[in-house]
Amino acid sequence: MKILILSPHTDDAELGCGGTIIKLIEKGNKIFWIVFSTAEDSLPKGFPKDTLKTEYLSVTRDLSLKKDNCKIFDFKVRHLNQYRQDILEDLVQTRNQYNPDIVIGPSLNDLHQDHQVVAHEMIRAFKTSSSIICYELPWNHVMFNTQCFSKLNKNQIEKKYQILKNYKSQFIKEKSYFSEEFIYGLARTRGVQCNSEYAEAFEVVRWIL
Repeated sequence: MKILILSPHTDDAELGCGGTIIKLIEKGNKIFWIVFSTAEDSLPKGFPKDTLKTEYLSVTRDLSLKKDNCKIFDFKVRHLNQYRQDILEDLVQTRNQYNPDIVIGPSLNDLHQDHQVVAHEMIRAFKTSSSIICYELPWNHVMFNTQCFSKLNKNQIEKKYQILKNYKSQFIKEKSYFSEEFIYGLARTRGVQCNSEYAEAFEVVRWIL
């Protein structure tokens, strides 16, 4: 299958569905991954502007993805609403050229302003052509519907944590959702809900058989 991953910022998809991306690659699926902002204004003081882009590219190398598997935009963080039409037009172009079977992106219930833009444009672009599921970022949700689960084994969740460690700029900020305890704890919780050792949860916007 052809999978399209949408990430408002460089680390969102790894946090929300990193284990599932690893699983999909292991099973031989084709991945195309779009990042909309490298969040240059969200870095700790003293870091080079391209730090998050460099860290993201390290993730793709760890996953053995080629340059052709990824597209990176540098839209200004927290201002994606100003580029809404550009984002939609790129997604429509991607739909016409790549024609993904499944699109995985942020949730409509995600309250981050940039994530809202990508979620809405994702649905506008792919609502009649692809299955659409949305990953979970609990710190951005008041509510999240666990309608779909991706079962993961121990190796896959360990690899998810390992690729997240490429984001040294974010570990320095001691964000709680980058902690090993949180990554394993949420995956174990979702695993209990679907009789698996570990899992990631998704909302289903559209599923086409």
